[in-house]
Amino acid sequence: MDVIGLRREREVLTVALQTDRHVVLEGPPGTGKSTLLRAIAAEVGTEVVFVEGNAELTPARLVGQYDPAAVMAEGYVPGSFTDGPLLTAMRGSGLLYLEELNRIPEETLNVLITVLTEGEIAVPRLGRVRAAAGFRLIAAMNPFDAIGTARVGQAIADRMCRVVLGYQDADAERAIVAQVTSADPALVSLAVQLVRATRVHRDLRTGSSVRGANDLVLLLAGLLRMRGEQLADGRETVRDAAHAALSGRIKVADGVDRTPEAVLDQILDDAWPAEAPPPGPEDDEPEEQPGKGEGPQAQQPAGPDQAAPSHRDRTRSQRDRSTPRAELARAHEQFSQVSPEAGELDEGAFSDLLATDPDAAAAMLADLGRATDRELRAAAHRLARRVFVQVARVGSTRSRGTRRLVANRRADGDLDLDRTLDRWTGEWPPAAEDLVTRTWTGHRRAACLVVDASGSMQGLGVAIAAVAAAGVVLAADEKLTTSVLSFAGEVTELQPLGRPVPPEELVGRLVSLRGHGMTDLAAALRAASRQLAPAVVDERVVVLLSDCLHTAGDPPVSALAGIDRLHVLCPLPTGPAEEAARALAARGAGRAEPVRSVTEVGPALTRLLG
Repeated sequence: MDVIGLRREREVLTVALQTDRHVVLEGPPGTGKSTLLRAIAAEVGTEVVFVEGNAELTPARLVGQYDPAAVMAEGYVPGSFTDGPLLTAMRGSGLLYLEELNRIPEETLNVLITVLTEGEIAVPRLGRVRAAAGFRLIAAMNPFDAIGTARVGQAIADRMCRVVLGYQDADAERAIVAQVTSADPALVSLAVQLVRATRVHRDLRTGSSVRGANDLVLLLAGLLRMRGEQLADGRETVRDAAHAALSGRIKVADGVDRTPEAVLDQILDDAWPAEAPPPGPEDDEPEEQPGKGEGPQAQQPAGPDQAAPSHRDRTRSQRDRSTPRAELARAHEQFSQVSPEAGELDEGAFSDLLATDPDAAAAMLADLGRATDRELRAAAHRLARRVFVQVARVGSTRSRGTRRLVANRRADGDLDLDRTLDRWTGEWPPAAEDLVTRTWTGHRRAACLVVDASGSMQGLGVAIAAVAAAGVVLAADEKLTTSVLSFAGEVTELQPLGRPVPPEELVGRLVSLRGHGMTDLAAALRAASRQLAPAVVDERVVVLLSDCLHTAGDPPVSALAGIDRLHVLCPLPTGPAEEAARALAARGAGRAEPVRSVTEVGPALTRLLG
């Protein structure tokens, strides 16, 4: 394979060999150490003797040893000696390539000291063997791997030149993957983007090499063919391929309580948000700042000569909408302390703000998740996953006991007169759907959180939604199965029923939401009902996080079929919103909880689901 990039390293290594120097190539896996050496050796027509370094490489295996059978027959004569790789390279004017130098036992490495200094070695009973002209030792090591390795002694290091190789730039990595896989450029670009993200992720100690991108492309291309999909429709297929190709290559940092798969899911969600088109090379370019008049309030209906934007265009527009630093500074008083420079997020300053004003800190963190500054945005996403999940854990202890009285909309149990009167329209006799009864329950439930992502979903509203989603997931147990949806003009499944998503991942998806579109409550409630329908449970509950002021679709009370109880979390309520929330919850045999702070979310969910 041709060497792509590494021009400077190639020149240094070539000159080192020409001037009779021994060299150690140092760098993480997949940076082209072996490929570079083999390419240079081929150019000069030199043989490479390869040795894999490990704890089993003894001095006898490296140098060579007498054949016991031959010694018995002929004695200790040169013909009874079998050369090891070291003597083979010394006698044959070749390059001895020692891979994983820092895995070789110290007693074996000590054999090399005289070879590196004098170009010869004394072998017992065989005598002194001098290296032919052209013999060089080239070693390679990964300094970042601490498992099964040892420090290379100064006596060895002092006798070798050191060439450090790092990962190549994105263009070079795309060229390498394209050369290996001959795959579609879109697949190559996506794979390289995901792999490079693993190397800078805060929760990972070790990211993937370019070999992971090669495997990801090949697996993804094969799965897409098998499933008859195109890349644009194969986001979940990308997830499957990434888990298989990369989860074994990345290493989670010590003290991080996450699985490799969870980190990969987060990386995919950051690179390719749900309902968005797959990222392309243009997504690596700096984002443009939104111009005046952009945003949900500036959208106008398409004129007769203007085509309406497609769903893909609307989704990309929503995803790409970002906030420049100047706008963030105007919106948040403490912004300059939390982010003193571009790309910086001072977690100490943020922690201080969180302790004194949790809502201001949460609102800022949610808005930083849409910063135009890419590095700041990524740091905010990582921090939000930890902070909002921690906030979601705060709340009252869930109620004990196995049975309790609850209201429902089924025609059994005792009549709940107060709730029935709240729902009664005044017509006599009351309709069956207006009757609310009370029954004992202690059985299995399925709960669906439905997050309103329309209108002015910004700042603190996003933070409340993220905390609520994490809280619902954390509340799940053997008697409570959960799911999460978001909605605006369309409904998006964030967590399917019975298929738990780590709360940190769910927070990441919620932080990416921004207000857009109309509020179709009826469509959202019908989607929640369909989500809950397959559940084998005794009660199906919907928790709606919304101001309940619908602006599109049917009246929400017309979409309560299949929902035993509807609770409403009303974030940052106005008077009309709180009134609408209480009325809708009453029609759904549930209760409404106004939520004005992120610290109120946990207790409110405990009261609704405890």
